[in-house]
Amino acid sequence: MTEGCPKHCILMCVLLISGKSKEAEIKRINKELANIRSKFKGDKALDGYSKKKYVCKLLFIFLLGHDIDFGHMEAVNLLSSNRYTEKQIGYLFISVLVNSNSELIRLINNAIKNDLASRNPTFMGLALHCIANVGSREMAEAFAGEIPKILVAGDTMDSVKQSAALCLLRLYRTSPDLVPMGDWTSRVVHLLNDQHLGVVTAATSLITTLAQKNPEEFKTSVSLAVSRLSRIVTSASTDLQDYTYYFVPAPWLSVKLLRLLQCYPPPEDPAVRGRLTECLETILNKAQEPPKSKKVQHSNAKNAVLFEAISLIIHHDSEPNLLVRACNQLGQFLQHRETNLRYLALESMCTLASSEFSHEAVKTHIETVINALKTERDVSVRQRAVDLLYAMCDRSNAQQIVAEMLNYLETADYSIREEIVLKVAILAEKYAVDYTWYVDTILNLIRIAGDYVSEEVWYRVIQIVINRDDVQGYAAKTVFEALQAPACHENLVKVGGYILGEFGNLIAGDPRSSPLIQFNLLHSKFHLCSVPTRALLLSTYIKFVNLFPEIKTTIQDVLRSDSQLKNADVELQQRAVEYLRLSTIASTDILATVLEEMPPFPERESSILAKLKKKKGPGTVTDLEEIKKERSSDMNGSAEPASVNASAVSTPSPSADLLGLGAAPLTNSAPPPSSSGSLLVDVFSDSASAVAPLAPGSDDNFARFVCKNNGVLFENQLLQIGLKSEFRQNLGRMFIFYGNKTSTQFLNFTPTVICSDDLHFLNHFLCLNLQTKPVDPTVDGGAQVQQVVNIECVSDFMEAPILNIQFRYGGTFQNLSVKLPITLNKFFQPTEMSSQDFFQRWKQLSNPKQEVQNIFKAKHPMDAEITKAKIIGFGSALLEEVDPNPANFVGAGIIHTKTTQIGCLLRLEPNLQAQMYRLTLRTSKEAVSQRLCELLSEQF
Repeated sequence: MTEGCPKHCILMCVLLISGKSKEAEIKRINKELANIRSKFKGDKALDGYSKKKYVCKLLFIFLLGHDIDFGHMEAVNLLSSNRYTEKQIGYLFISVLVNSNSELIRLINNAIKNDLASRNPTFMGLALHCIANVGSREMAEAFAGEIPKILVAGDTMDSVKQSAALCLLRLYRTSPDLVPMGDWTSRVVHLLNDQHLGVVTAATSLITTLAQKNPEEFKTSVSLAVSRLSRIVTSASTDLQDYTYYFVPAPWLSVKLLRLLQCYPPPEDPAVRGRLTECLETILNKAQEPPKSKKVQHSNAKNAVLFEAISLIIHHDSEPNLLVRACNQLGQFLQHRETNLRYLALESMCTLASSEFSHEAVKTHIETVINALKTERDVSVRQRAVDLLYAMCDRSNAQQIVAEMLNYLETADYSIREEIVLKVAILAEKYAVDYTWYVDTILNLIRIAGDYVSEEVWYRVIQIVINRDDVQGYAAKTVFEALQAPACHENLVKVGGYILGEFGNLIAGDPRSSPLIQFNLLHSKFHLCSVPTRALLLSTYIKFVNLFPEIKTTIQDVLRSDSQLKNADVELQQRAVEYLRLSTIASTDILATVLEEMPPFPERESSILAKLKKKKGPGTVTDLEEIKKERSSDMNGSAEPASVNASAVSTPSPSADLLGLGAAPLTNSAPPPSSSGSLLVDVFSDSASAVAPLAPGSDDNFARFVCKNNGVLFENQLLQIGLKSEFRQNLGRMFIFYGNKTSTQFLNFTPTVICSDDLHFLNHFLCLNLQTKPVDPTVDGGAQVQQVVNIECVSDFMEAPILNIQFRYGGTFQNLSVKLPITLNKFFQPTEMSSQDFFQRWKQLSNPKQEVQNIFKAKHPMDAEITKAKIIGFGSALLEEVDPNPANFVGAGIIHTKTTQIGCLLRLEPNLQAQMYRLTLRTSKEAVSQRLCELLSEQF
């Protein structure tokens, strides 16, 4: 930026940069602004040099982060200058500071038109750069018709053609409807033959973008692109000296040409197709050659061209020889020391695995991929390894791959566990030859990662067991044995309750699994389960009345107990009453009819596969299953239970699913987001709505959750939001319950957790890593949906995330936000200490920056027991008989984050007479002490 800047401006920049403090800088800037304002308002007219000098100063001050509210007209006046440096500063100021809605746009457009008509290449370049930088709709309307003419004109300089192509590309991306297709489109294709490679590079970028929307208009570009690519690939590095980058000829242009060819199918002309094949073979051959330089830039450029060539080979999917060679080349990268190459190789091989020509070649690398899963340190590479194992799986290796994925699941990152669970469930079902193996696999899946086994997964187990007579006895025996473990996941209890309720009679002949033992085993889990699971178990009990009349009295006693008949939950109470009455008055025949076995489920697409597709989005490896259908068998018993609402479940009928399998799950995947390719705005969509300000009372509700984890976070006449949280060390999980208090459906229900900029550190990493599961976009009247948020504290943070909820109620758009009570103290682990250890550590933290103290008036009654409960709820250990003054409270704990652990000591001194508190916190980090002191002070 120093080019063309006056010496005064450069001197000012040096003075500002070398300032001793922020205050000195602001003082200097205010002085400069006052001087510049007086010069602009003075009676004496300023010459071009002076205007340029002051506008340049304003530009620099703005770039330092200070607001500039004058000088815009002076910058516009510089555009009419005939001196390059003055015009350059004027355009630079406008590109950076002028808003697209500015009143000066018309004057700016006139100046740009004059420069474009001047045929001066330097001035034309400045004007085109300004149009591209601003890129507003107004500029597109003014110049979208003019720039194509400049681009294809025979007398336009090469540098101007480059600028014109990139400027037109910018306008097309922002306002595609304003860029007219016409005669120029056929002429712009011929720029691929231009002698100047800079023009070819810019034109290729433009044509690639245009061809994606209008492929027919630009299909003649294929032969020209192949011709140009052939000349580059076969040339020596010395032939294209100006465009050779570390011994790789024109790598950027090569990549762009290969990307352009991916917009079209393989060329129909045999000559063009043969020439393209030669190019791709040459690129693969060069990858095998020894490197011409040890510099990383050489390998980066060479590999960029190679990977784009492999992408084109995969896209065409028509040359078996090239596909196998590409696979072998990628296989060499799987053990490369460079992490990025391993990642890209795995990603490309995922796509190659879907091709009938290269699938077998991909399978030869299975051991290398499994080894990467076990030893790779980078989680993103491990995730790609999981994707590749899923893609290469077939009947010959299914058991090996599923076993390895289960082993990895025990140590997998929380963020990808649910996806791995879905993939294991799909593969186990898809390639199950022996269904006993399938049952064992799913039960093992629940044991290892029960929290991540969605409703769809255990629904599938039930469906397949019901649909296959040959596995029912084995399933009953296996779940019975699994339930005998002291700690069982709730999903295992659901599966066990359903299967034993239907097929428990198949194992009742064994004294070790007699009817009474089965019942006692299930009932021993009853008090540990959630309400939906208890409801399912009650249905299992009434099924037992039909299957095992000998334990009817025992079951009736349980149903008759006060804990059931007077249960606070209406659903459980209703089931208990109805089932007890049914078992008492119904005859054996009626019971057998009402409680008969569930009929086989109808064949439909697997809901697990549908969920995985929704989770991954379109165009991912899961969609490649459709391509592989000819090579692999169909889904086995692909059925999904019909949806039944909860009230219908509680009323026995011959066709009712008493175990509640058909009930809609609380948490469903939201529909996949619509494509962002279209720039047309859907005026009825709420997705782009701004985040609402915090709801009234949100701060008060937030403060109540500092020392507790469960309760109602927000409530109004429409919606109730409840929370249930648990934290351990630096990890946590929060269940958010959204209750519709009205009788009308909520539509487009979209809760979003938003992390503010304050939750970032090191410029781009989040201090908090939050993984949320989507909820059903429709919430029925009176219904409740649940959302799970997995939390990882990466580093200490100050601000809490925001929960924004948007939905439509009765045609009216609702938008509200509340603070989500995820605070630093949630990651406390209490630490017990003796009095001597406490005060020794207290003295070690004596640095003034490590201590924060607050003296404040009590807001609530000063009750000692309540104070103790709040300190314990805050997360620290309450240390008894440590402080010499028994009226004081002291605590100790450790804040756990992924990156570090921070010890914390606190001391609370109440003064009952003055109704005051003095709170002192000492930690090894000043910011942590300050934040914890703020949070705890609000509680008393």
